[in-house]
Amino acid sequence: MTPEVVRLYTDGGARGNPGPAGAGFVLYRGSERVAEGARYLGEATNNQAEYAALIDGMKKVVALGERDVDVYMDSELIVNQMRRTYRVKDAALGKLFIQAWNIVQTLGRVTFSHIPREENAEADRLVNQAIDHGA
Repeated sequence: MTPEVVRLYTDGGARGNPGPAGAGFVLYRGSERVAEGARYLGEATNNQAEYAALIDGMKKVVALGERDVDVYMDSELIVNQMRRTYRVKDAALGKLFIQAWNIVQTLGRVTFSHIPREENAEADRLVNQAIDHGA
């Protein structure tokens, strides 16, 4: 029997760019929500927050012993950087990209898909809660 692929939805955001920022993720196996997380990041850009959410979510995937994951994000930039379609030009983002990329290399099959913001409502909710409680 093939193990089920988990689905990871991540989102990051900043109020102002940079500004107070948060990261959130939700992880599903089938229709079951198996994990979620959120954290306040302090001052960060939107893109830094998006990477923080991805890294947090991927760390949870690893901690749960999962191997195959489909990642869904509403950040077209980060999705395309992780697909290696876009180059990472910003030095601060480059460090975050390397962290995320190194985690991906420890897993089995990983895909990255860009989704509309409306399809990422749960992760977005967690981001806003993190900013509201941290700011």
